[in-house]
Amino acid sequence: MIMGQCKCETNANMRVRNCQEANGFIGEYWKVMLSLVMLVAGGIMNQLDIAFFKENTVSLVWYVLAYLPVGLPVIKEAWESILQKDYFSEFTLMSVATLGAFYIGEYPEGVAVMLFYSVGELFQDRAIDKAKRNISALLDVRPEKAMVVRGNEIVTVNPKSVFINEIIEIKAGERVPLDGIMLNEIAAFNTAALTGESVPRDIRKGEEVLAGMIVTDKVIRMKVTKPFDKSALARILELVEDASERKAPAELFIRKFARIYTPIVIGLAFLIVLIPYIYSFINPLFGFVFNDWLYKALVFLVISCPCALVISIPLGYFGGIGAASRLGILFKGGNYLDAITRVNTVVFDKTGTLTKGVFEVESCEVIPGVSKEELIRIIASVEKNSTHPIAKAIVSYAEKKKIGLTAAENIEEVAGYGLMTEVDGEKVLVGNARLLSKYSIEFPAYILSITETTVVCAVGNKYIGYITLSDVLKDDAADTVRSLKELNIKNIQILSGDKQSIVSIFANKLGLTRAYGDLLPEGKVEHMEKLKENKDNRIAFVGDGMNDAPVLALSDVGIAMGGLGSDAAIETADVVIQTDQPSKVATAIKVGRCTRRIIWQNVSLAFGVKLLVMVLGASGIATLWEAVFADVGVTLIAIVNAIRIQKMIK
Repeated sequence: MIMGQCKCETNANMRVRNCQEANGFIGEYWKVMLSLVMLVAGGIMNQLDIAFFKENTVSLVWYVLAYLPVGLPVIKEAWESILQKDYFSEFTLMSVATLGAFYIGEYPEGVAVMLFYSVGELFQDRAIDKAKRNISALLDVRPEKAMVVRGNEIVTVNPKSVFINEIIEIKAGERVPLDGIMLNEIAAFNTAALTGESVPRDIRKGEEVLAGMIVTDKVIRMKVTKPFDKSALARILELVEDASERKAPAELFIRKFARIYTPIVIGLAFLIVLIPYIYSFINPLFGFVFNDWLYKALVFLVISCPCALVISIPLGYFGGIGAASRLGILFKGGNYLDAITRVNTVVFDKTGTLTKGVFEVESCEVIPGVSKEELIRIIASVEKNSTHPIAKAIVSYAEKKKIGLTAAENIEEVAGYGLMTEVDGEKVLVGNARLLSKYSIEFPAYILSITETTVVCAVGNKYIGYITLSDVLKDDAADTVRSLKELNIKNIQILSGDKQSIVSIFANKLGLTRAYGDLLPEGKVEHMEKLKENKDNRIAFVGDGMNDAPVLALSDVGIAMGGLGSDAAIETADVVIQTDQPSKVATAIKVGRCTRRIIWQNVSLAFGVKLLVMVLGASGIATLWEAVFADVGVTLIAIVNAIRIQKMIK
């Protein structure tokens, strides 16, 4: 019943939205339609040789009336641009060209140029709006209400007024309004709005639930952990909306180019009239007709308008960012979309990136006098406040075994080694074997040769035992490597703080020869710096965005995996993969390359056609009709080509 109700509400909202868009459509297009009808009617009356229309005054008034609906808005824009000291805008070009056409008596062509220019602008605006809607489609998933459990009542309030630690209830079919912790035993969630994945995800008691997810099977309750403006969804929305502000080099270049290009072509158009005029004084036999040369200059002006270039490049980046966001890939800007196309080296973190990061305890070994339960109790007590996958696995194992934990005090992280703390008043070290070596604590040498992941423990400067855990490759890890190689990226490496033996096993499974283990965080940075010494390397680092923040920042393109709820990922990475699928890295590169290819197609098309018609116009062969095609026609083709990105990337 609830699902049916939500569906009805969604359909109703869609009908309202469609009605609003239809009204907007009529409001936008009536001026163009009126101008078009009058232009066509004028052409018909002229062809039928209707007597009253032959009067120059009548035809002038008719075409002026046809011109005003589409011409006045452009003239107004031109005037406002001039007031802002932007003297050479496209609006000024169109205004001068069309008014000049009226001056020389080419009324239909003056109307046609402005009409088709306005049509091109409308298509351009709608294309940009569509691209922006694709980029910010997540805006539609922001819940507008939250049902808060306060006392014995459930109160419906705005999500912004919900406090941390309050309990909220979400019905099946509704969106989660805030980030929080699951209180029910288990429930299924649709995470498509956040991750781009349509497969439902089961979330269990104590696990994190994020704003924007949809409960699919039951009523659930959760405890709020973050305010509305700090939720994962809010951060992603901010990221997506800011992406369009970070311009790619091609966009910045074309803007600078247009500022130089437009004054030059206006100067050339002026010379097209001036030079023949001067030459007529030198050669009296040269018949200079002002209106003829003015017509050629006007043709040149219309052709030279840089609309196709100015719009198609940013629209291409809009399309690329939008296509990527629908696939669960968030680019922080067009500059990063551009940068990823040049990547020829991809470096992966191992745990949680190429592997599932879901560890399971395999075995425990202890010294005489210490029970396995005691070892697990001590290690789990130390690890219970950590979010690392290994720590979660150990704590979960202790819970399954119903082993009670003790509060750890004075916890100190030793980066790259483990944790030093106090449990039951005694100093405790929990981490890798290097941690014990660092503090000169003896332990069995064979531990260093164990291939599985190990967590060793020492109490009071005495080694007491270790736990082994196992991890497995993600389902698409092998596909990731294969796809990257198909994209001609041959230099693929793994960096990990795990044992070299473990890293090598995973590398062999993936068919990689460059895999480096036993790396502390500074070791990863040093390795990255060595790679960057070769100026030909364009490096993308793929990590979890938290432990690898320094390396993410150092790489040419930092890609955070599974960074949906990670502040560090959002802050540090240039690209955020919202799912835990490393294969999305190859998809991100494909999106970037596809975007670049389409943008350069548009640039080549615009320059090629305009240059050809410019030459024809200056020589008197091309008319204003050809000029209209060179400007508006090429712009429309560029727009259609740019929005093709949405269809090309699946």
